[in-house]
Amino acid sequence: MKSIKSTVLLVSLLFLNAGCDFLFGSRDDETVNDVLKQGAIDPSLTGGVVGYVPILPVWSGFERPLDVFVGYDELVYVVDSGAATQGLWVLDLKGDRQQFIPIKGASKMTQDRRLRTYVLGRVDVDVQGETYNLPAVYVLQGTGTSSYTYIDTLIHPFNDNSRSNTAFRGLFDEQVEFTGIASTHDNGFYLARRGPTNILTSLALPDNALLVYRPDGSQNGAMRNLNPTLSSLRSGLNLSGLASFLAPPQLVFGMSNSMDFIMLQSAPAAEYKVLWIRQSESPENGISYFENGTLLNFDTSRASRFLYQSFRFGHPSDVCVAPDETGYIFIVDRERDSLYQFTRLGFEGVNPPPASGRTKQIIASFGGGGSGPFQFRSPNGVAYFRRVVYVADTGNGRIMRYKLSTDLER
Repeated sequence: MKSIKSTVLLVSLLFLNAGCDFLFGSRDDETVNDVLKQGAIDPSLTGGVVGYVPILPVWSGFERPLDVFVGYDELVYVVDSGAATQGLWVLDLKGDRQQFIPIKGASKMTQDRRLRTYVLGRVDVDVQGETYNLPAVYVLQGTGTSSYTYIDTLIHPFNDNSRSNTAFRGLFDEQVEFTGIASTHDNGFYLARRGPTNILTSLALPDNALLVYRPDGSQNGAMRNLNPTLSSLRSGLNLSGLASFLAPPQLVFGMSNSMDFIMLQSAPAAEYKVLWIRQSESPENGISYFENGTLLNFDTSRASRFLYQSFRFGHPSDVCVAPDETGYIFIVDRERDSLYQFTRLGFEGVNPPPASGRTKQIIASFGGGGSGPFQFRSPNGVAYFRRVVYVADTGNGRIMRYKLSTDLER
């Protein structure tokens, strides 16, 4: 009880000192009262010291938001899968809606440094007199303006070099899904794919694969050392999300040129459902990909929970990496209705305040099924921009925003 009282006092002081009605809404707002009633930070998770607090008002009025992304144009993109709102909403940083772009089967998106926007969707294609609904990547230029244009559509399997020597598979290809996309610093991108056919002896590469597209419009095919059927630190069991280490510039010394990426697996058999894959390149060996084994270092003197703990997640649905000095990794899990936060060392929790005397990371992950300010229903998207975490709370039809209590003065 003492911890709860101290937490409420801390949050109340922050409200008074910051004078943040513009950030959190009025004290008479029903949602604000709910936040104050709950203490804003769950003391069982943070020990009354530091944690994420919601920014109000909640961005509501969506039907089924599957993804949220903040672009290099500093616009907020929300992918909605609702029957009447299937496509891409473009918002400003205040949450005001600027534009809607209809896209069939829209699910995930990213943007590169040229301001090209990539949206995963579906398209009906006629193949030998039969119509098939196939996964596609829609490439747009000028989103956020009235003169946006479609400049390309990449359709499975016709834009996949690994399928160049195999025939179209009809209903099997129709069951394939694109589940994640992430741009790289050179304006290429990675594309996560999953599907029903994963026979290692087949002429075609498995459906469960990570595709690599180069910036000149060609593509290098799929990573060939991901195991599509057996769990490991380098497996690909029903890929469900993807993130690179590139994001809108927030560092004074420039953007990351790392070609590493983090991918998610949803298969129940996957022991490690969040995998950090590293890329190396040399004149002798060319490009190769390998696991980040350092994340298996469970330093219990510095953290209590870890990214690479066995079966740590239920169904991770999206991931993003903060490009600022925190380097935090954020993951939403739609099965556990939760938002998780880790450091790049794989330690769960935020850095303790310098004067706190603490030596361990402070757990700041939270969630649970519901519609309260710290609850979600099947969250499917997460983004980060200027110390604000955005969550696409699919089942509640809303976008939630959070900020660390220690960042409220920034």
